[in-house]
Amino acid sequence: MILTVTLNTALDLTYRVPALTPHASHRVSDVAERPGGKGINVARVLAALGHDTVVTGFAGGPSGAVLRDLLAPLGPVDALVPVTGATRRTVAVVDTATGDTTQLNEPGPVITPGEWAAFLSSYGRLLRGARAVALCGSLPPGVHAGAYAELIRRARAAGVPVLLDTSGEPLRRGVAARPDLAKPNADELTQLTGSRDPLRAVHDARRRGARAVVASLGPDGLLAAAPEGLWQAAPPARAQGNPTGAGDSAVAGLLSGLVEQLPWPQRLARAVALSAATVLAPAAGEFDAAAYEELLPGIDVTTRATAA
Repeated sequence: MILTVTLNTALDLTYRVPALTPHASHRVSDVAERPGGKGINVARVLAALGHDTVVTGFAGGPSGAVLRDLLAPLGPVDALVPVTGATRRTVAVVDTATGDTTQLNEPGPVITPGEWAAFLSSYGRLLRGARAVALCGSLPPGVHAGAYAELIRRARAAGVPVLLDTSGEPLRRGVAARPDLAKPNADELTQLTGSRDPLRAVHDARRRGARAVVASLGPDGLLAAAPEGLWQAAPPARAQGNPTGAGDSAVAGLLSGLVEQLPWPQRLARAVALSAATVLAPAAGEFDAAAYEELLPGIDVTTRATAA
């Protein structure tokens, strides 16, 4: 199975309005409620691709109960650790006139030392049956900045390949713990390396410890640096829609490709096609399956140079 870790799970609410105007009241035309958090979104896409998937992390309070109820019929196995605090909510407001999305994210519950210890115990047990693990998203209050670095070291000790998708100090410390793959976006990569040149920055991130780095470049696709080479993958045209969850679908594509031992160009093509198909879907954690199948053959994967 593939294990995804979402320490800061969320109950995702998506509101659609005809037009979003500051300082005005809005009549919501449609509401969608989904279990969320980056790793849960990744797990849902992996399950849709046919992979056995387990989700872990934290869930608590009334919002956490709703999240678990919504997750139950979707495919991933629920191994979330209960906590006293309430799972956060995120609100995405989609302006249907422009396609733009405004995102509001709550901080998450405060995790106690005892709850963190319970998670580590569960994580160790789950690693025994994992073919790969993805560590995704922000850290909730109470969890130390080196948490992902600790989880990477435990995965490496268990012989389980690990993908890291986070930002800021947790990304910096996590990369130093030598994950098999780090997947920052362009801004996160700049914050990590200090370079605004993606090509230079992905090589720098590898020198800091990651075996491979795949940078999300928004509508320009993905830039990947690995021991095997350097590639850029891009969709044939920019997808218009809700970008929430698009990066998580890319992670699912990369992780499934790793487990299936696909060559890097095929992994990247899958990741880009899934990402674009998610932009075209109505809610985070979903992708338009027909659009994915149509997009996949048209993804342009270019070999840039030999990776440093």
